[in-house]
Parts: sequence; C-alpha cells; structure tokens
Amino acid sequence: MGYIPHHALENLKKYSYKGVDKSLVSRYVLQPFWAWLVTLWPTWVAPNTITLTGLCLVLGNFATLIYYDPKFLTEKEGADGPPNWIYFTWAAGLFLYQSLDAIDGKQARRTGMAGPLGEMFDHGCDALNTTLEVILCARALNLGRSWWTVASQVATLANFYLTTWEEYHTGQLFLGIFSGPVEGILSIVLVYAITGFTGPQFWDQDFLAFTRLDRYPIVLEYIPPLGLNDAFMVLGGVVLAFNIITSYINVYKARVASDQGPFLPLLLLLPFPISVAIEIFWLSSPSFKESHILNSALFLPFLCSWGLQFAHQVSRIILAHVTKQPFPYWDAMWLWSIVGAIDANLPTLINRPPLIQNTMPRTALFVYVTLAVTFLSYARFCTLVINDITEYLGIACFTVRKKDKAGDWVSASEVNGKKQ
Repeated sequence: MGYIPHHALENLKKYSYKGVDKSLVSRYVLQPFWAWLVTLWPTWVAPNTITLTGLCLVLGNFATLIYYDPKFLTEKEGADGPPNWIYFTWAAGLFLYQSLDAIDGKQARRTGMAGPLGEMFDHGCDALNTTLEVILCARALNLGRSWWTVASQVATLANFYLTTWEEYHTGQLFLGIFSGPVEGILSIVLVYAITGFTGPQFWDQDFLAFTRLDRYPIVLEYIPPLGLNDAFMVLGGVVLAFNIITSYINVYKARVASDQGPFLPLLLLLPFPISVAIEIFWLSSPSFKESHILNSALFLPFLCSWGLQFAHQVSRIILAHVTKQPFPYWDAMWLWSIVGAIDANLPTLINRPPLIQNTMPRTALFVYVTLAVTFLSYARFCTLVINDITEYLGIACFTVRKKDKAGDWVSASEVNGKKQ
C-alpha cells in the first residue's frame, strides 16, 4: 500500500496487546483513579484524541519554557527564568499527560476501537514526551546547558529504548515495581512541585549537607560533593542499571521458553549506543569542555532534533513489533547526524576547518535545518503509517468510526453491533 508492506499489514489482524504492570502505586492508587477518569469522557471521543490531548498539554508546558527562557539558561548563569508558578503548571500538565496516556486504552475498549493503531500512536506520543520532559526537568533542576542534561537525555532515552526492545522480543509491555511511565513521571511531577515552592536554586544545595550525612566521616570519605540535582541524576543512573538487568532477564526467559537463542537480542541493543555516540561526538566539538552547541542557544533545538530522531527510531521498532517484521537496526536519519558530527570535528580528524559549520551562524543554520528535517521525516512516517493502518483495518484514528462491509465510514458502534 504505502509505507508498510502488504504481507506485514496482514499481521496487524493477529496483533493483541499484552501488558504487565507490577507497580504498587499503579495498582492501589492510580488504577482506581484512572477507572473513574475514563468515565468522564463521552464514548464519541476517540482514544487517540485523548492521547493527543495529553501530548498537547506537555507541548504547552514546553511553549512556556520557550517564552520565558528561550536560551535555556539557568539562574546561576544570570537568567531570570520562568516564574515559580509556571512549574506548578508543568506538574499539572505532566500528571494529566500520564493520566490521559493511561486511560486511552480503557477508552479504546469502551468504544471497541482497540488495536495496533492505538499502540503505535501511544508509543509515538510517549517517545516525543520523553525528550520534552528531559528538557523541562533539567530546567526545573537548574541544570540548563550542561553535560548533566545530556546524561539525563541519554539515560531517559535508554530506559525507553530498553522497554521497546523488551516488548519486541517478549511480545508484552513489562512495567516493573519502579517504571518510567508510573513512578518516573510521578518523581518528575514532584520535582516540578518542589521547584514551584522553592525555585530552581533549591537543587544546587549540597546533597550531603542537606541530608545531614556530612556529619559522618565515612560518608565524606566515599561520597564526593554533589548538588541535589546531581544526586537526582545519579539516582536515575542506578534506576537505569536496574532496568537494564530486569529487561534482559525478561527477554532471556522469553527466548529460552520459545527455544530461541537468548544472546542474539543483545546485538539489537547496539543501535541505541551507536546513535548516542554520533550525537555526543557532534556535541563535543571542538572539545568536551568548550562545546559550541552545548554552550549556546543551539543546545535546545539540538536536543529537540535528537529527540525526534529517537522517536522515529523507537516508533519503527514498535511498528516492527505489531506487524511482525525484522528488528530495524538502522535508521536513515543517522546519516544527517553523521554528516553534522564529522563536519564539526574535521579539525580534530584531519586538521581542517569544518566545511559547513565553520561559523556560529552557519552552525545555527545547520542545527535548525536538522531540526526541520527530523520533524518532517517523523511527521511523514507518522502520516504514512496512520494512513496504511486506518485504510487496511478500516478503523479511524481521531474519530470513533470504522468501515462497514461496503467500505463506507460509519459509527464504530454500528460495526461492533453487527459483529456481535
């Protein structure tokens, strides 16, 4: 048809969502709330419309950051930054995003619209939200233009990639006792709320002094001085390490149970570190400490283009999962970043000035063109995939409609009623 091969489209009808959520917070607190929240939505509202509404709230949060701090500076760098009340809107927006993201599946079952299209759309929105929240949280933690923000981007995207990689190999979405979509988001909501009360400078306090652990010599001997924001990043690294182990254990068990080699999937983790290496190589020009992009207003569009490339990468993995296609280990968008990385580092590689990024205005132009190209590439991917799936399965994306036997779009309730 269009983007998806016909033989792969046929596999869409075999797809059924499977998920495991071991979160105690989700089970005993959030699930009852979500079960009530979904009843507030009329059944003529499509599940994907609910998901998109949540993403629009996050985009609204991001727009306020651009308005108040377009250069992505911090208070310690002389920026005024967003007023404290803005952080409360970020907390509310993210919590509502989580809630709407959680009830879209319930709405799909209420309206008879459940299927692989919702899975694709949900993951695509989640992938976009991941980078947006990295940027917003870095601002709330007063990290701004720093390698800590880059580390946060890498760790957060790694968690998402791991979950997607695991779902591809096990056939189900596994959320552990502490997962990004539940506890991870609630932690960031808490960060926004605390920042709203105290201001971003609160997070620059020394971790050991704040926790009174500096009274113990043995602690001072083994733990270096860290700000509260730095300690938050270290905690994120610990969670990432735990999730890596948990994800591989789940994949190992699934592969062994199906009499498949348990170690081959490890090779399919490589695309993520390769893509990260490309972005960091580009970002570290002309040197790690004197990055032209990181230490300028270009850092924000650079992170956004990186996030869009990542969303394209993981969305293709989910598409391969629901259509039972081979794992996509290569992404064409890497070529653009490779060109940018090599060009920026020509002085280091062959002792010649960059051909494209030889001045800051030209670097800015290239970064913004990169952002535009990645946006258009991902938008094209989403449009083609949505069109292919809606036409083949006869299920609308943003309205509660399905195709009847005559091929006409009618209310989903009519088609569902005839099937029963």
